[in-house]
Amino acid sequence: MKRSGKESGGCRWWRRAGVLLVLGSLCIGAVPSGAMAEVNLETSAKSAVLLEPESGKILFEKNAHAHVAPASVTKLMTLLVAFDAIDQGKVGLQDKVVTSQRAFEMGGSQIYLEPGEEMGMQDLLMSIAVQSANDACVAVAEHVSGSYEGFVDEMNKKAASLGLKNTHFVNPHGLPAEDHYTSAYDMAIIAKEALKYPKLREMAATRHYKIRGDSAKPMLLDNHNKLLWWYAGTDGFKTGWTSEANFCLASTVERDRLRLVATVFGVPEMRGHFKESMKLFNYGFSKYRFFPVAEKQHPLAQVKVAKGEKDTVAVVPLGTPGVMVERGKDKNIEAYTEVVDSVNAPVEAGQKLGELVVVQQGQEMRRVDLVAQEAVRKDTLGGQMEKIWQRMYAVQ
Repeated sequence: MKRSGKESGGCRWWRRAGVLLVLGSLCIGAVPSGAMAEVNLETSAKSAVLLEPESGKILFEKNAHAHVAPASVTKLMTLLVAFDAIDQGKVGLQDKVVTSQRAFEMGGSQIYLEPGEEMGMQDLLMSIAVQSANDACVAVAEHVSGSYEGFVDEMNKKAASLGLKNTHFVNPHGLPAEDHYTSAYDMAIIAKEALKYPKLREMAATRHYKIRGDSAKPMLLDNHNKLLWWYAGTDGFKTGWTSEANFCLASTVERDRLRLVATVFGVPEMRGHFKESMKLFNYGFSKYRFFPVAEKQHPLAQVKVAKGEKDTVAVVPLGTPGVMVERGKDKNIEAYTEVVDSVNAPVEAGQKLGELVVVQQGQEMRRVDLVAQEAVRKDTLGGQMEKIWQRMYAVQ
């Protein structure tokens, strides 16, 4: 593929696949190519990880792969598997779920489901995310997979699909059990995966939620994650505590378009999991910044569409394209598009048609998918013939 460039104002803009990307904001700074920056940070957590989810870069770690009891942080995987099922159309948020005897008999944190009680799937998921309800976990598990055991199997299959080497679940709620474990790193990857569901994050960020509002037994749920009040930008995920696990937390924060994920396990002091998480986030946000390389949803190129109702379709970056850079180490960054020359109709909105490539000193930093901004339907035969005639007359 031919590559050419030109200098202008200290920035270099590249043309690939016949597309010229001209973005003055691209000259924004660079991430050093060396090893992870020196860390001057201590934590009382038994194990901990601070992760930047877009790149997957670990910004801090302590005993990241050690087996730990996850307690109710387990429920983040429960929510993730449930949202996978919703995304696949197996279940829906409007489903009515009937409480089983097994769900009724669950102890610990709960919403006091009664045998045979019907509750909407959305209320049950909110009860897990906000109240950490064990009985809701069982009800959701049985509804999604047909059985409690089948759901746990799905949890472990999901862990395997994410490449997790130090995670194994035996229940969906996190009460102490033999052979039920995870690691700070594995749970950070689970949190990273959960970020693809905005609705899941919205639930986890809800401070208060009322269930059975039209019944004689209304219940107001209060979120256990104090970071939602104490630390600006927090919008997830899940707390945990048992005498075996001590205090645990998997959380995520976004500030100035930089999102970080933190996991802390085995914190001995009450509310210490919040303090230690804030310590990790303070470190991350003080040391790194997010620099955009293009505007969100801003067209970066046009792709020809063959046999479509429109001749071209704009491609836009998926998400917010940018890179994390270490503060005070700003160097030139270059970015270019790689897109297909043409595509046959029909084209779906969101269909991948190329990539935005970000490089620093010739070293690739990140690739961002470029997708069709809108759908383009296949043109009728009559429409195609009309376009042919129009081109012929235009030539004449």
